Amino acid sequence: MTASEGFITDLLPVRTPWVTFHVLRDREENALYLIDTGMLSGIPALRRGLRSRGWSGLPIKGIVLTHGHFDHIWNVARLVAQTGAWVAAPRLDDLHCQGRYPYRGWSRVCGGLEATGRLLLGFQGFKVDHWIDDGTELPICGGLRAIHLPGHTDGHMGFLLPHQKLLFSGDLFASFGPWSHLPPRFLNSRPDLLTSSLRRALDLDLIGCLPNHGWPATPSEHLRILNRLAGHG
Repeated sequence: MTASEGFITDLLPVRTPWVTFHVLRDREENALYLIDTGMLSGIPALRRGLRSRGWSGLPIKGIVLTHGHFDHIWNVARLVAQTGAWVAAPRLDDLHCQGRYPYRGWSRVCGGLEATGRLLLGFQGFKVDHWIDDGTELPICGGLRAIHLPGHTDGHMGFLLPHQKLLFSGDLFASFGPWSHLPPRFLNSRPDLLTSSLRRALDLDLIGCLPNHGWPATPSEHLRILNRLAGHG
């Protein structure tokens, strides 16, 4: 880890077999905010991670969603019930959050998987307190800015910490070293928009990014992989 990546002391990646989500510690408030919530095993993994950092006593004040796919929102209702946290989500993913998105084409496979998961695993719905649009700035850690990166879903968002030059990139890509890849076609509601979203992400002034699917690596390494997948390196 380089000195420029020292911000990671205020960041906790919560890794599960399905997906990684992230916890931000706001030092001014001495409070925690989640970016996505994972799914099965996510809450036990969150508790273990908070204990390991000595953060168990800090309040979780908010949950920010990159998009409305099942593996990112599964634990929202449970965590809201436990913590009283507010929920912010992309406005254009309202139907995804409700489980009513009209999947078409290849993405019907994704819709079928989500419908089956909701039925078999007993998904609990949740209320969105704040809708996010492109450029929305949330008062978290000095300002967390929403960057609309559609393709995976209509409303898919990355979240930028400008002062840290760090992008939480959601499911824009999966970062597994030589096995890294863009999201498969059958998981993308608007695949025609992926190329422009990759370009927009890489036009930002970044020193690193953190995807929701990937192996442990520094933010700068994930950014190098994103550049490679976009054909820039």
